[in-house]
Amino acid sequence: MKIFNLKIVVSVFMLVLASLACAAPDVNSLLNPLPNDDFSDSSTGWGTGTDASSSVEYVNDGLTFMVFQSFYVTWSTPNPEVYENTHMEVSISNQGSDPNAMFGFVCNEQGTTNAFYYVGVSPSGYYAFIKSSVALDDVYLKEGNSAAVSASNGSVRLGLDCGNGSMTLYANGQMIDSVSDSSYPSGSVGLFAASDEQSSGTIVIFDDFAMTKLGQ
Repeated sequence: MKIFNLKIVVSVFMLVLASLACAAPDVNSLLNPLPNDDFSDSSTGWGTGTDASSSVEYVNDGLTFMVFQSFYVTWSTPNPEVYENTHMEVSISNQGSDPNAMFGFVCNEQGTTNAFYYVGVSPSGYYAFIKSSVALDDVYLKEGNSAAVSASNGSVRLGLDCGNGSMTLYANGQMIDSVSDSSYPSGSVGLFAASDEQSSGTIVIFDDFAMTKLGQ
């Protein structure tokens, strides 16, 4: 089990949309189509920024995450909207040197707190379903190893079902594993990258993000 330091890079539209939501009761249906993004346009709203610990930027024809500090996780959100019962997919290109770096999805994040699920894979084939809680250590709900992930060295089309009290992880269309937990039934979504012992070994490019409702 790893213990990470955490940093969120929130959507640049968060405060604007929040104020609009207060003024217009039906703003969710008007302004909140499910996120789909090939990251070719930096104005689509995913949180970006670079500091001494990590970087999230629209570069290399995708949303590129780099981590410069050991045992550190950074994530980015497309908007502050609350979703439930979702299926997400994203193409991942691993450009880093650390076989134990991890990257994947954030789901059902509770506002801008450290309460959320994050589910990801490593180039080594390791995967984990993790629950983050405010002021508590992360809980590894389930972890294991998958040949479907290790065969691609972490460059993979990753999918996640998140809803109805469970999460199911997919790699290149193949189901990897699932776990049940109902602590966070809904919330915002995002992408993350986390380092292991190598301080600068985590570089990952996300592309072609898509989200649908479960069952559609």
